[in-house]
Amino acid sequence: MRIAYLINSMEGGGAQSPLPAIIRGIEQQGVEVKLFALARKDGKALPRLVEADIEPSIFEGSLKDHLGAYRWAKREIAQFAPDAIWTSLTRATLIGQFVARKLGVPVASWQHSAFLKPWNERLLRWRRNASNIWIADSEAVAELTRQRLHLPNERVVTWPIYFADPQAPQAAAWQEGEVVRIGAMGRLHVSKGYDTLLEAMALLEQRTGLPPFRLAIGGSGPDGEMLRQRALKLNLRTVEFAGFVEQPQQFLAGLHLYLQPSRREGFCIAMHEAMQAALPVVVSRIGEMPHTVIDPKMGRIIPPDDAQALADAIAGLLQQPGELASIGEAGRQRVLEKFSKDRFDANAAQIVRRLGELARR
Repeated sequence: MRIAYLINSMEGGGAQSPLPAIIRGIEQQGVEVKLFALARKDGKALPRLVEADIEPSIFEGSLKDHLGAYRWAKREIAQFAPDAIWTSLTRATLIGQFVARKLGVPVASWQHSAFLKPWNERLLRWRRNASNIWIADSEAVAELTRQRLHLPNERVVTWPIYFADPQAPQAAAWQEGEVVRIGAMGRLHVSKGYDTLLEAMALLEQRTGLPPFRLAIGGSGPDGEMLRQRALKLNLRTVEFAGFVEQPQQFLAGLHLYLQPSRREGFCIAMHEAMQAALPVVVSRIGEMPHTVIDPKMGRIIPPDDAQALADAIAGLLQQPGELASIGEAGRQRVLEKFSKDRFDANAAQIVRRLGELARR
């Protein structure tokens, strides 16, 4: 069986980071997979793919050239002669659906985000029957996908795009006299709520009785300059922008506390990787995050867009820095149990089996 895997771009970020694991999970079912991308963009997803010996085929035309992208995808995918097409995100899904119709093969389509632009939502709802299987990256996104695309339960399956690695580097416990190292990681974009985080840091810097602390924000994106200017305007002394994080596991292992103050999330790999690194987390009540952080012994859950609540949650943890390691260890055990490699592979097998049955029909 051959599967053409069609994605939007080679841009670095949450949707691309698990690609090697997903492709290998599919291939373990005895399937040949070829990756196709509709744009290169910043290309920061490529190093992980090269390291995993995965060579994508990339459309080098304009992002606005949808017809050219469709013609390229139809030609390249037809040469691969797939038995099924697997798509990710809206543009790739719509183009993949039309290519699949021409080739007469079934389609499986990812849904990653808890947010869709109104026009994209309308397009996907209109084309919902062109994909045979809709795959949600989390329980939260599965429920949203059923609601907004008007799909019955059996048309949507859940495959979390992450499995915990018991051998991943772990954060060292805070020691008396150390600066508490706080981190956040993700694309510098409005969806991540970093503007709210900066406001919260300004509130924290005014408090007394807290141990010394510093925040490193790892990531790049369209809001980078605006956030840096905002930090300057707030005269923040404890915040640094670390840029795009090439080695996220090492970045996380150097922290004592992790923050994810997002406005919109689906699964949120970064938060789960932080818990895997034995870090306590402070997260928004958004997407899959509150489904994982189910106990105050693992972290804190706060409303999105609430700088005061975020500052209070961070301050509460900073007041007892010696407790951070035990909170982080409880979170680590949670993700190791909930997101095992065996469960990851079983989900892949279920979807590949269904696609195979559809292809044979």
